[in-house]
Amino acid sequence: MTEAADRHELAVWAPDGIPEVQPGDDLAKLIAAAVAADGRALRDGDVLLVTSKIVSKAEGRIVRADDREAAIDAEMTELVAQRGKTRIVRTRHGFVMAAAGVDASNTAAGTVLLLPEDPDASARALRAALREELGVAVAVLVTDTFGRPWRAGLTDVALGAAGLRALDDHRGTVDSHGNPLAVTITAAADELAAAGDLVKGKTAGRPVAVVRGLGERLTTREDGPGAAVLVRDLESDMFRLGTGEAMRAAVQQRRTVREFDPARPVDGAAVRRAVAAAVTAPAPHHTTPWRFVLLESAAARTGLLDAMARAWRADLEGLDGLSAERVERRVRRGDVLRRAPYLVVPCLVSEGAHAYPDARRAAAEREMFVVAMGAAVQNLLVGLAAEGLGSAWVSSTLFCRDVVRAELGLPAGWDPMGAVAVGHPSGAARPRGARSVDAFTVVR
Repeated sequence: MTEAADRHELAVWAPDGIPEVQPGDDLAKLIAAAVAADGRALRDGDVLLVTSKIVSKAEGRIVRADDREAAIDAEMTELVAQRGKTRIVRTRHGFVMAAAGVDASNTAAGTVLLLPEDPDASARALRAALREELGVAVAVLVTDTFGRPWRAGLTDVALGAAGLRALDDHRGTVDSHGNPLAVTITAAADELAAAGDLVKGKTAGRPVAVVRGLGERLTTREDGPGAAVLVRDLESDMFRLGTGEAMRAAVQQRRTVREFDPARPVDGAAVRRAVAAAVTAPAPHHTTPWRFVLLESAAARTGLLDAMARAWRADLEGLDGLSAERVERRVRRGDVLRRAPYLVVPCLVSEGAHAYPDARRAAAEREMFVVAMGAAVQNLLVGLAAEGLGSAWVSSTLFCRDVVRAELGLPAGWDPMGAVAVGHPSGAARPRGARSVDAFTVVR
């Protein structure tokens, strides 16, 4: 280790003299010449920080694009947030950043600069070329500028890495007081990228920086897994969408789920949070006409479903005259409720409804409350989806309200409005086919 490393010191500097990079340029030779002219030769264990723009230029990632938005569309996989013309997107690399990193600055008019095709591969190639050119083993980071959720301002982060542990894992160690560290993983590559940006500057024409003093603490002989390990997977990303986009996604991605994972219980607190969303629905006359019966015990669910099945069979046999085989086939349609580990029975309470002497207005008044109940049920289903829970609204309680009220001990004025099966989906939802808005709208 160097003397600086023994004293826990780092040296960070940016050499001058790197010219405007053109497609096909040998970056290793350009950097080697600039470092030599600077008078401080690269050493084993140094970390070289290279702005992604010059990597992209050398790799020919300059494209004609009179429409920058089209170039962004080609580079993105998901819209994360949009405010006006500003788009935060997820790129095909997995990065979440403004405009997919498509840059219309520092490039000729009518062209845009894309991110490197594979920043980790770019870092590995540059590291190998520098070893060949200078005979030194340096770590290489390819960096770019990011904004950050919850924090103002920009900072450089690592897009690609070679010869460095991008994540410094402290789990299993103890702090200065002897407390075990269970979750501490430092984004060392991003910290180094930010340090280098302090000396490179945005307009100073110094696209490369060197960090010295880490020794072998973070640098590695092997290229390593690169900066890809810094990309948070979607399952653990708690902030993957902006507010508006999350609201749309919750509505559009909600699915009717009929198969549930029997090994995963439902958290009642999550259901109550969904109910809290449900009761924000609009309602007539400043009323609150919704009630939600939560069937958390297996006994309550089984008792209700058995009573409903008896009533259903009686209707199918006595009123419809169906054969026993057809009756059982129809009753089995309700098995989705039996497979669910949790049931919710939404109920409509029409207290506060206006009384009218004629059937026309009385029916309209009733329908107002039913529409409000539908809005609340939709809020519930979307709220459950936001909690990661699957659901299926089933209409069966509408057909045997007296039975449901009796079995659950509900007041006479509560009208069960179907039942909602709730659980963790047993598999991924199938994509929903596209639906044309024009097919469902009339413009006057």
